[in-house]
Amino acid sequence: MSLHIQSSTQGEGPDVILLHGLFGMGNNLGALARALQDDFRVHCLDLPNHGRSGWLETMTLESLADGIRGWLRERGIARAHLCGHSLGGKVAMRIALDDPGQVDRLVVADIAPVDYPAHHDAIFAALQAVRDRAPRSRSEAETVMRDFIVEEGVRQFLLLSLARGEDGRYQWRFNLDGLLRDYGAARGRLEASAPFTGPVLFIKGENSDYILPQHREAIESLFPAARLRVLQGCGHWLHAEQPRLFNATVRRFLLAPQGG
Repeated sequence: MSLHIQSSTQGEGPDVILLHGLFGMGNNLGALARALQDDFRVHCLDLPNHGRSGWLETMTLESLADGIRGWLRERGIARAHLCGHSLGGKVAMRIALDDPGQVDRLVVADIAPVDYPAHHDAIFAALQAVRDRAPRSRSEAETVMRDFIVEEGVRQFLLLSLARGEDGRYQWRFNLDGLLRDYGAARGRLEASAPFTGPVLFIKGENSDYILPQHREAIESLFPAARLRVLQGCGHWLHAEQPRLFNATVRRFLLAPQGG
């Protein structure tokens, strides 16, 4: 039996798979799904180890991609557009490189196929502190996180993954131990025996440092048809900071004539 992947679907038309980032869940890209639903059948998925999806014994980009491929097989979806943000973008790239015939167009939001240094120490410390406290309210959980995370937007994003248990206390939906253990693998560089030659759009937040000029060679070697669009006035959370512009950019790319 394949790993359970939680999903929601809306709209009719060609299939589009939306994949969220680290610590997130499928409805993080709900605004994009609504912007696409008039022209596409849009599926918001919880990545393995996240949301309401099943947990992995070992999390790698390959095992995350395998979980998504298993879901595609169960749904009988032979070919789809993929759109992923951050970690979801790396998973989408992994699928495109391993199974190019399964991917029509690929959208990668603010991530590159390169190694990244560890930079989530404060977030992991906050998540562990909340787990240890087992708070009885979301406000109590946020109070705990304030000791580690200054940005209110980041705290509110993380709180979306907090769930109330039968005992009335709150715990994280995602597999915190698994994310801690396998964090290095999620940050790793992508390699492949052959490039993905289909249409690819990389979208960078103007104020984000996740896609840098020095990443161009790695992007072009794996995705020779890739284009880059920079969205003004936003950082790494571009889909939340500039939703209308981000959604319109993705929609225009997916609807463009072949070769256009």
